[in-house]
Amino acid sequence: MSKNAKLAVLGSINADHILNLAHFPRPGETVIGQKYQIAFGGKGANQAVAAGRAGANIAFIACVGADDIGERICQQLAQDNIDTHPVEAVEGESTGVAMIFVNGEGENNIGIYSGANAALTPQYVERHQQVIAQADALLMQLESPLDSVLAAATLARQHQTRVILNPAPATKLSDDLLALIDIITPNETEAEILTGIAVNNDDDAARAAAALHEKGIATVLITLGRRGVWLSENGKGQRIAGFEVNAVDTIAAGDTFNGAFITARLEGKAMHDAVRFAHAAAAIAVTRSGAQPSVPWRAEIDDFLQQQG
Repeated sequence: MSKNAKLAVLGSINADHILNLAHFPRPGETVIGQKYQIAFGGKGANQAVAAGRAGANIAFIACVGADDIGERICQQLAQDNIDTHPVEAVEGESTGVAMIFVNGEGENNIGIYSGANAALTPQYVERHQQVIAQADALLMQLESPLDSVLAAATLARQHQTRVILNPAPATKLSDDLLALIDIITPNETEAEILTGIAVNNDDDAARAAAALHEKGIATVLITLGRRGVWLSENGKGQRIAGFEVNAVDTIAAGDTFNGAFITARLEGKAMHDAVRFAHAAAAIAVTRSGAQPSVPWRAEIDDFLQQQG
């Protein structure tokens, strides 16, 4: 793959309502927040922004509401080097919403309302099939309707477009869909839901990766939070450590990793180097608050890696 390799991202767009508090409320408990902000998010948009800022040649297939925030999000995406022609405004529907609690340790809990994201139907995918057909890789998540993800993966396979799936939010997936995936990037929770294997250490990660290989997926990356990533290619696995930083907010850390990782792969970086590049992007992101506001630009990632030596 080369600098001119094309990436298509299919996924969600949300307006994130973020409340910082000392600890998550227990059922029936009210906790007074310390800070509140609205930022642009959605796993699809976050990953598209991470790829765009990292230097990818990218088009984004998504839906927004016919509202002011949808319009503002599209303007912002264009500034992040993303081709937004395949993003349509859906009449009578609001842009998707995420309600996010962030605790004192920087961990988060998220609830989402899909809104216009539900309009990303298989017919919508069909309408923009040219974007997938012309791409070298297609990156997707699971905040879009599952039948649309399957339709897009099927199209990609027909056109020799590589399929990368970040299986979040965690959900069980059919063997039909898994068989169409080239690279899968679950976190520990998502890996357990997909395989039934709880991932508490490297041995567990290796077993979960083996179960995913059996479904026909050549490359498995299980993200392990602070412990880095378990990378398994055709059954050979290794843990690649991340970078030590002071995290203030882990929102979009995984999304930043995914967008940066596929950008590096499309540029021809070796798998290990692509993971390191993605680790660097995610490390920068967790030192900043919010989803898209935290995503670094290419020069920042390169500088960070240079400082690490």
